[in-house]
Amino acid sequence: MALLDRILNGRIHKGSIRLHRPDGSSVSYGTPTDGWPNVVLHIHKSNAERRILTNPRLGMAETFMDGSVSVENEDIMGLVDLIRRNNIWEVGGEIGDPQPVKDFFRMLMKPFHQLNSLANSRSNVAHHYDLSNEFYQSWLDDDMQYSCAYWPDADVSNDGPAISNMTLEQAQMAKKAHIAAKLNLKAGNKVLDIGCGWGGMALYIASVADVSVHGITLSVEQHALAVERAEKLGLSDRVTFELVDYRDHAKREVQSYDRIVSVGMFEHVGVPQFETFFRAVSNLMKDDGVMLLHTIGRLGVPGSTDAFTRKYIFPGGYIPALSETIDKSEKVKLIASDIENWRVHYALTLREWDKRVKERREEIIAQYDDSFYRMWIFYLAGATAAFESGQMNNYQIQYIRNRRALPLHRDYIADNEKAYMKKHKS
Repeated sequence: MALLDRILNGRIHKGSIRLHRPDGSSVSYGTPTDGWPNVVLHIHKSNAERRILTNPRLGMAETFMDGSVSVENEDIMGLVDLIRRNNIWEVGGEIGDPQPVKDFFRMLMKPFHQLNSLANSRSNVAHHYDLSNEFYQSWLDDDMQYSCAYWPDADVSNDGPAISNMTLEQAQMAKKAHIAAKLNLKAGNKVLDIGCGWGGMALYIASVADVSVHGITLSVEQHALAVERAEKLGLSDRVTFELVDYRDHAKREVQSYDRIVSVGMFEHVGVPQFETFFRAVSNLMKDDGVMLLHTIGRLGVPGSTDAFTRKYIFPGGYIPALSETIDKSEKVKLIASDIENWRVHYALTLREWDKRVKERREEIIAQYDDSFYRMWIFYLAGATAAFESGQMNNYQIQYIRNRRALPLHRDYIADNEKAYMKKHKS
């Protein structure tokens, strides 16, 4: 029996994989189960199994990208989902003993992948976000929100994908209202958006509150479109955007902002810069200010970025454990006044993105190539499985510098959220 057979035989219990090899042989793993994926995997080249087994994290992705391996109906989402769901991270039962040697070497290598100097940060941002505005516009929501949406009506009662009746546009609107509500905006507030993307959050905040917003980014493509959007909406007098790193901005704007928001940017900071980031935030924020950090997080202990993501998707990126985030923010006296774990919200978002990307398949292949398209759907599939069954989740952490800066109850968040949703609809 081949090594791959031994591995899959022990790991697939529900759902099934039918594997076809280049020599014409085939084998099945698992048991077809209602509600679980049943996929057909084709290995087209004889060296593909060796590449996968030698480096599973990178080998499966690269053989899928170059066509050495394929999944019927391009259902890479089903394949990754099947493997992850059969080996869910929070599996019950006894907790095993620690593995100090394995943990030591993993932690030893982590900083070398995250040396995000200013030059590296610009290059890393360009690698992902400067692909083209047209590419992202083709499958994101109308406001181009490239971060976890908020699906408050989602049903998670079974072990399969969560179910929601909301559209992606509605869920992204709900996300923006939820974030703005936690900022507890006041008339005249000066707001900073760190990692402002294409400007959607900054423009939303200015549309629901009488505030001014300054967005900063390192992406040339995002900056250009954000400026254009502000001009078209007639908000250029209150919403501005700048190509600048948060470290440089903090050197010139000491305690300038009443509110700071950062959505989907902290994942690119890297552990060696965590304390630098939070010191910059603390120095940029007024003593009675409020900050909302929206970031992907890691359940359990700190880890490391997988090889595929590091090489092809987010070079220099790292998903932090909550302990790492709080540890570094505590050092600069930022008070974590509210922490919310969004759990499977990002999985719902990613499944919607995957559906939309596949609807634009021919356009994307024409703009890039087959390999890029397969890389992108592999990325979305892997991320979805990580949020549904793996170690990934999403955190929203609200920070203050003064313990009296916000009401002592959480009712104001729900009240603000309702008001912002109502105002935006009117």
